[in-house]
Amino acid sequence: MAFSPPKKKEEIGDFLDKVPPQDLEAERCVLGSILLLNESIDEVQSQITHTCFYADAHRRIYKAVQEMYESGVRGIDAVTLRDELARRAELDVVGGTPYILQILETVPHAAHAEYYAKIVREKWLQRSLIEACTESLKDAYHGHTDIEKILSQAEQRIFGIVEDGASIDKMALGDIMDDAFQRIFARIDAEGTTSGLTSGFQGLDEMTGGFQETELLVLAARPSMGKTALVCNFALAGAAVNEGVLIFSLEMSSLELAERFLCMHAKIDGHKVRQGTLDEVEQHALMESSNVLKKYPLYIDDQAGRTISQIASISRRLKRRFDIKLIIIDYLQLIESDDKAMPREQQVSTITRRLKFLAKDLRVPVIALAQLNRGVETREDKRPRLADLRESGAIEQDADIVMFLHRPDAYDPEDRPSEADLIVAKNRHGPIGTVELVWLKKSLKFGDKSPMQDPVDF
Repeated sequence: MAFSPPKKKEEIGDFLDKVPPQDLEAERCVLGSILLLNESIDEVQSQITHTCFYADAHRRIYKAVQEMYESGVRGIDAVTLRDELARRAELDVVGGTPYILQILETVPHAAHAEYYAKIVREKWLQRSLIEACTESLKDAYHGHTDIEKILSQAEQRIFGIVEDGASIDKMALGDIMDDAFQRIFARIDAEGTTSGLTSGFQGLDEMTGGFQETELLVLAARPSMGKTALVCNFALAGAAVNEGVLIFSLEMSSLELAERFLCMHAKIDGHKVRQGTLDEVEQHALMESSNVLKKYPLYIDDQAGRTISQIASISRRLKRRFDIKLIIIDYLQLIESDDKAMPREQQVSTITRRLKFLAKDLRVPVIALAQLNRGVETREDKRPRLADLRESGAIEQDADIVMFLHRPDAYDPEDRPSEADLIVAKNRHGPIGTVELVWLKKSLKFGDKSPMQDPVDF
């Protein structure tokens, strides 16, 4: 049977007026377990905080017990808790000594504290979800015209619940050290291989270790240097090993990108594709490449004017659905700010900071293309520098890696024709330097210079 939504606000109001999910018995059992066995709080704290309790009295009691325990007090029982609550002028608010004794009589066994805490956490998550949905419902009913903003805020509320829930789980330094050693020894065991997602270029992988999760990478160049072609190389290198890649193409259409991918994969002259002058062999090669590329986990969003909130929202959805391993944005200066009244420099600062947060939250590398200012072309030495980035302060600060693509023959056809330099100008976790590439203009792709080869067999 199809779902039929209520048509009257009164019906929705009746639903929202119901008592929120809660389990007061489980809350009392958590508190009673701690009073019987103080060490139980170590297990409980990994599940909940005082805000997870529904009853105000329980929130106050748990907060008092937690702060007593963290200050070094041991032997927390009905008497010491009563004295602490009295000191806080909260004893009568929570129901006095009789209620503390009632809590102690409630718990069957202190060993089940973690189980009770999970119930309390589950009810808190349900209440949080209801609150988030209610706020979104109010926004929709109040007739806001900016539906995209309503959708973005709704998703942020829902995602915030997930983040809050995850942030409760604490990790000791010892646990983190164990994970760090596992990662280090995995690299040792895989000596000679790339620890991150391969770029498809040996020199770049050696310098960066591959594209690492949580990193924000910026690839900048003047127009027509081939930066879109280069990130298409990156995308195909990842997708070829079955790693999901999401591209936000704010300038080129998805059809244009698809043609590029076909030319790159089939090694066919892009100009002939645009002119429609392909012979039978080339047509067959395109068909074969199309059949291969259809199987690649590569996703393209070509909607112009995307805001940073929309980009984050779409990225989270595809990460959950397809386990995306790399996000590419072409290009940074075309991302719309959520607050257009903000000065442009501040807008870019906010955008780059949120891209870094996105990389960290989703644990994927994010590559953002960027334009260089015209100052490059006024100098005798045309090689880009960090100062050539538009709004360079914010971009340089937030990026883990900043790369510049430079082709000398773009300024002088006789200067190293068909060669390119990928300049790693900033590398937060490794060396900086230059990776020499070849520019295969006809097939719109780059290759390693020495030995001259394609990046990977796509």
